[in-house]
Amino acid sequence: MQVEWWAGLAVIAYLGVLFAVGNRTARSGSMQDFSLGGRRSPWWAVAFGMIGTSLSGVTFLSVPGWVGDQQFGYMQMVIGYLFGYAAIMGILLPLYYRLQLTSIYRFLGDRIGQRSYRTGAGFFLLSRSIGAAFRLYLVVLVLNETLLPATSELGGWLRLTLLIVLVLGAIWAYTQKGGISTVVWTDTLQTACMLIAAGTAVWLIGQSLGLSLTEIPHAIADSGHARWWFLDDWGAGNHGAKQLIAGAFIALCMTGLDQDMMQKNLSCRSLGAARLNMGSFAFVLVFVNLLFLGLGALLLMHMEATGMEAGRPDLLFARVALEGNLGVTLPVLFLLGLFAAALSSADSAITALTTSVCVDFLGMETETESAPAEGRRRKRVHLMVSATVGLIILLFHAVNDTSVIAALFKIAGYTYGPLLGLFAFALLRKSTPPNLDPWIPLVAVLAPCCGWALEQWASAAGFSFGFAILPVNGFLTWAGASLVAVCIKKAEAPA
Repeated sequence: MQVEWWAGLAVIAYLGVLFAVGNRTARSGSMQDFSLGGRRSPWWAVAFGMIGTSLSGVTFLSVPGWVGDQQFGYMQMVIGYLFGYAAIMGILLPLYYRLQLTSIYRFLGDRIGQRSYRTGAGFFLLSRSIGAAFRLYLVVLVLNETLLPATSELGGWLRLTLLIVLVLGAIWAYTQKGGISTVVWTDTLQTACMLIAAGTAVWLIGQSLGLSLTEIPHAIADSGHARWWFLDDWGAGNHGAKQLIAGAFIALCMTGLDQDMMQKNLSCRSLGAARLNMGSFAFVLVFVNLLFLGLGALLLMHMEATGMEAGRPDLLFARVALEGNLGVTLPVLFLLGLFAAALSSADSAITALTTSVCVDFLGMETETESAPAEGRRRKRVHLMVSATVGLIILLFHAVNDTSVIAALFKIAGYTYGPLLGLFAFALLRKSTPPNLDPWIPLVAVLAPCCGWALEQWASAAGFSFGFAILPVNGFLTWAGASLVAVCIKKAEAPA
């Protein structure tokens, strides 16, 4: 039987398990249960599932492929993540639990005003919709060429569209009632599948190179692909200091200021459990990223040893797994892990996006709508959000010409930067003038525009902020809001 058939059967069986989990974990179907799962999620399941959500198909494919250009330089950012997670544990989680928030952007409304609240939620919708689409893009691209070989006469675009509908339809089906209660457990299963696939790949490729498990780390270290720190060129975007700072702020923003990631933490039973979850997640994430970077080095070593031609870096893992003559086990596990990566990156994102639309923009958390009517309304929003993510994937497919992980972090620098600046302003300022709120949307839009112009000017002079553009945009947003607040106070002061 062909690999594609074995992989197809594995995916069908996997979907059956997910639907069973979704049916088992579905609660009353209320907005509160959909968003926070009754705050009954065990911390260890949340922590393990968050690994899959954080990694997703981007790590599964792009990080191993990145080793060819950046070696282990990605670890500069990963180490920076730890500082961001520490700030989340010490500052943001206590704040969110003290205020008993369902949507974390309500904090901006309480401190500044309703327009600030909607602005923060709007930037989350933009950021997470693009992020979810980016994370799914490479996954469906690979699955399109492997699981649907019998439909080649339909054409690439139609096949891709059918696969997107399949993946997003499956996610909608198993999360549409249980919400975060379902996602916590399905992401745990999906993380396990991803790590089993990656670990098996390391073992099998090491065997093909004549290496035992104990010899693999030494071989990687001597391969010429394992350099961690890049400190030579201060103007380069991958300079260690920039990457470390960028990693700290990316973790702070893409986890601590992101409704998707925080929704899981807020579903824990207590602040202590949420902190334990975050600390465990941060610790394990370092070693998981090392696993994927080590896999990337082994993939390059395998290609050098077999004479395989280099192709698109994002597809390096796929090419070796499917074309490297390494037996049936690796291709099947690769495709199953890839499918798990697709679902783990999208199911929690779509659940969080649905929560944000319902709570932040439709006010469903406070409305007294009947339970059946509320459920139908939420399911319609859930379906609309899924369709929007699918359309963004198709748009990205039409224009993409860069590494997905690089594109993801580049976009994040401009969409999460305003969130960082607004939360910093709300946290650090004791009081805000009442007339400030209407100016916040303008400040939040102008700040990343100024950041982009600054990056272009710096690039012309031979300097790049790289991924550290995120804190730059955050500073510009904070500075803009502070300047407007000062101007309003001066204008309102008695002559």
